[in-house]
Amino acid sequence: MTMELEKYYNKFCEDKRLTRRHGKVEYITSMKYIHEYLNGNKKAKILDVGAGTGRYSVELANEGYDVTAVELVKHNLGVLKSKGSTVKAYQGTALDLSRFEDDTFDMTLVFGPMYHLYTFEDKVKALKEAKRVTKVGGVILVAYCMNEYSILTYGFKENNIKESIEKGKVSDDFHVVSEPEDLYDYVRIEDINRVNEAASVKRIKLIAADGPANYMRPILHNMDEETFKLFIDYHLSTCERSDLLGASAHTLDILKKENEDK
Repeated sequence: MTMELEKYYNKFCEDKRLTRRHGKVEYITSMKYIHEYLNGNKKAKILDVGAGTGRYSVELANEGYDVTAVELVKHNLGVLKSKGSTVKAYQGTALDLSRFEDDTFDMTLVFGPMYHLYTFEDKVKALKEAKRVTKVGGVILVAYCMNEYSILTYGFKENNIKESIEKGKVSDDFHVVSEPEDLYDYVRIEDINRVNEAASVKRIKLIAADGPANYMRPILHNMDEETFKLFIDYHLSTCERSDLLGASAHTLDILKKENEDK
């Protein structure tokens, strides 16, 4: 799996993805909620697990936060380190954060790992590790790729649905069936709920990180700045609506670590 991810991210520019219009929607939304739950605590210690090229961790470090990053892919880690920020960056996996002690961070970001962990057990393990290193009362933000986006775009829009069903890559109830060679895993809200239950974490809220933005890439690209700002306003006013969550390309699950001795 590591080798496949290395090959993929050596070609795919994650840094540019979040600067394009559809990626900006996800980035602006995620940063809004990061700041909301940091709640002005400039002394907060933040861990960015699966930090990629540092789009979030470098920005937060530049804002004055104490940020530590963990990234599996050497290429991405090299790009992150080349940005010259104060981020303390290490190579590592979301499944093993043993370099960090329990209850170390005020906020833990898990924005990439769940995309590439295709088993329920690995997702639970990653979330438990994030929970372990987060302080009691701290916040964990976890991003997921959503099932319906994949079915509607790759399946129907790109006309791969019949072949995917024939090859067993889509189940009878239209759930993507992912294997390691597929790189990405796609979930439904009930799948996320099962992971949270197994990891014993409490949800604060679940949001649509990019809503309809990925379905509208050409339209967003051609918008003038004023209209794009209006789209951002619209998205931020609707991203917590439960009736829109499942169709978003990405969701952001905002969780709290509670004292389990209670």
